[in-house]
Amino acid sequence: MANIKAAISIEKPIFEQMNVLAKDLNISRSRIFPLAAQEFLHRHKNIELLQLLNEAYDDLPDSEPMVSKMRSRHYNIVKNQW
Repeated sequence: MANIKAAISIEKPIFEQMNVLAKDLNISRSRIFPLAAQEFLHRHKNIELLQLLNEAYDDLPDSEPMVSKMRSRHYNIVKNQW
């Protein structure tokens, strides 16, 4: 996969924290930023998926016990990803 160089501006405290994290993880600072972007994109995709699931469940009557079980189970699966 081709790499693209990009100039970005970030606040100094965030930049300093990224430097510390890169040293702690023993990876380059340049590697930290794409990893952070991938994590952000993954979380955003999960939020969109959850919204779609909630919309699908809203079409069903709340009195159905399976809907409640499914919502609870799905929440337990994704709750630590936010």
